[in-house]
Amino acid sequence: MIHHFRKGLMAGAALLAAAAPLAAETVAVRAGSVITDAASDATGPATILVTDGKITSITPGHGAVTADREIDLKGKTVLPGLIDLHTHLTGDPGGDFWKEAVEPEEWGVVVGAKNARVTALAGFTTVREAGSGQETAFSLRRGTAEGVIPGPRIVAAGPALSIIGGHADVNGFTPAVNELLDSGFTCTGVVECAAKVRLASQNGSDVIKITATGGVLSQQGRGLEAHFTPEEMKAIADTAHSLGLKVMAHAHGARGIQQAAEAGIDSIEHGTYLDEAAAKAMKARGTVLVPTLMALEGVSEGLGKGVYTPVVEEKIRAVQPLMASLVSRARQYGVTVVFGTDAGVYQHGRNAEELGLMRKRGMTDREVLASATTGAAKVLGMESQIGRLAPGFSADIIAVDGNPLADVTVLEEVDFVMVRGRVIE
Repeated sequence: MIHHFRKGLMAGAALLAAAAPLAAETVAVRAGSVITDAASDATGPATILVTDGKITSITPGHGAVTADREIDLKGKTVLPGLIDLHTHLTGDPGGDFWKEAVEPEEWGVVVGAKNARVTALAGFTTVREAGSGQETAFSLRRGTAEGVIPGPRIVAAGPALSIIGGHADVNGFTPAVNELLDSGFTCTGVVECAAKVRLASQNGSDVIKITATGGVLSQQGRGLEAHFTPEEMKAIADTAHSLGLKVMAHAHGARGIQQAAEAGIDSIEHGTYLDEAAAKAMKARGTVLVPTLMALEGVSEGLGKGVYTPVVEEKIRAVQPLMASLVSRARQYGVTVVFGTDAGVYQHGRNAEELGLMRKRGMTDREVLASATTGAAKVLGMESQIGRLAPGFSADIIAVDGNPLADVTVLEEVDFVMVRGRVIE
């Protein structure tokens, strides 16, 4: 009996040893130059120490340090990983809306795993997932957080809230099929809309996404103006804020943008028809604009090729002339512009092309870089964790040739990516 008891103790000790966490590895990143944040100029050579997914120190030069291994980036500029505030990892571009009726939601996780890796390799170490199936983005969020799949940190909205028949509601099918495919997140009236925010929170949403107006890619020709009533939008914003959640609103039409801002919604996504009244409402409430210029680039590439239905093509052509002036219209009235692309409407991995479009629309290289780092981090409420390189911050690190403060388009070719201290291969 004593023999069996000792044997049991030894087996238990072995199990405990196997379950115990390994000692945290310390990695020394040898950089040719470091941009710690968009407000700072590039330094000379420096060494960044990373332990257990966090930056522990940044010191000038390449002197001796205690580290388990080194990463040689001496010929590169090292800077914080980029943040995309509007992505759809679980989908790929195309006008084939009918796939909603034939592909299971689980397929979105497979597509999302592919796109998460591509997005990270493009230099984006944090993304906000702006609407997905019931569980797909949440599964991806866990997968990248636990290192099961390579990809960025994911802040996930889950299903978007919509009016019945709105942009995020299923439409384009027969009534019976529309009903079968209903997400369960449509609402009418302030009580029901508040309840759906609470439902989203209960099910794991990090942020509440609503479609405050019609959409370009939905199978409707009813225009792009306000869908929810002002009272419904306010109920959504107030309920979300009481739960500690922010609200992002897909919005194209000017009055829909204005109503969303006046209701206290935190960010306007797209903002196509922004006018003076809408911009002033955004400025007054501190509502930021996520212009998603790449979305129009992506859908325009499919025009005339049979990709989209006639009603959608008509809407794409209607909004095309407006996007060239969107950023300047917003900035004219003091609206803060932050980075987001609508990846999934165009091919994932091209996210950084938005940087050049923002510069082309009148922003400086430094302003554009800030919009995709410190500015985006602030929108997420994560400005003490991501968006800059500093001790205690997440080791979200990328490396490129050249200096993005002088030419932000060098970020279209990223040579090295680390997310939460894990190198993305």
